[in-house]
Amino acid sequence: QVQLVESGGGLVQAGGSLRLSCAASGRSINFMGWFRQAPGEEREFVAAISRSGDNTYYRASVKGRFTIIRDNAKNTVALQMSSLKPEDTAVYYCAASPKLGVVVRSPLYYDYWGQGTQVTVSS
Repeated sequence: QVQLVESGGGLVQAGGSLRLSCAASGRSINFMGWFRQAPGEEREFVAAISRSGDNTYYRASVKGRFTIIRDNAKNTVALQMSSLKPEDTAVYYCAASPKLGVVVRSPLYYDYWGQGTQVTVSS
């Protein structure tokens, strides 16, 4: 019903920056979030943002380095990543949910997922 498409991934040196973008096909979305998954590891929460943009959440390891932003159409979300570290290397996934925000850090809360975009940070 809803399609999400990520873009902006790539290869960057440690300390550099990348901006990921996610475009949704629909507009009836409450929270949008970003998750990431490294090889052999579980998918982990990165950041989430409410429909209004007034409520944001970050995992501790990225707080102060990453910023999640929604545009005025409420159907796109970006992740501005700065001071990147090799441990940030992963496939990054955009996620969206029409539900009320209760457990926005859990992947089970989200109904729609993008295909993922690779972020590689070299040392």
